[in-house]
Amino acid sequence: MNGKLAIISTLCALLPPAAYAQTPSDGPALPFPATPSASIAAPSLQESKLVPRVEQSHLPKNAPNILIILLDDVGFGLADTYGGPIHAPTLTRIANDGISYNAFHTTSICSPTRAAVLTGRNHQRVGSGTIAERAVDFDGYTGIIPRSSATLAKVLGYYGYDTAAFGKWHNTPATETTAMGPFTLWPTGEGIGFDYFYGFLAGETSQWEPRLFENWNPIEPPHDPSTTSLQTWPIRP
Repeated sequence: MNGKLAIISTLCALLPPAAYAQTPSDGPALPFPATPSASIAAPSLQESKLVPRVEQSHLPKNAPNILIILLDDVGFGLADTYGGPIHAPTLTRIANDGISYNAFHTTSICSPTRAAVLTGRNHQRVGSGTIAERAVDFDGYTGIIPRSSATLAKVLGYYGYDTAAFGKWHNTPATETTAMGPFTLWPTGEGIGFDYFYGFLAGETSQWEPRLFENWNPIEPPHDPSTTSLQTWPIRP
């Protein structure tokens, strides 16, 4: 059984910091300007004034936690929440406590749909017209999300959220998922922007011997808990 069928892939869980202060004006563009220093440098250290910089927050105190779950190979109408045959009491409870939308644009395949969720744009506008392994050098099909399309993780990170992705990823070019990198388009890479990742990069993996990563670090299959080790290559900042 492949990873798409065996594992429910949680795209991202985003947790806000403990406290926020409302910002009167967020400005027109991201990232926000750096907080100016209040320290004063004088000719001597004794005459200088050091005031620790306090980073400005851009979220209200009641900023919510955000959880997005993306399921592969599952139709909208399969759960009994929406009239289907599969009993899904937790999904039903969540739906009853919130709002359900029915106009989401699914692309019918995983990598493009995930790219659309991550960027809020049409999948072909962000280079993800097909799955990562089928990427080619045609506009819209390169498998590379451009820097001109900021991801949800990067935007929320600018506002002060701590972001994480779990489960199946499948949005890094297949030629860039080895130990040689580059790591820019890995979930925690500069081009994507999550703070933490735990899951597998490809479109599928073995449920008995999953090829898992924690951030950039591969995790040995847990055959024997006493011998399980977290390798440290490649070390990344």
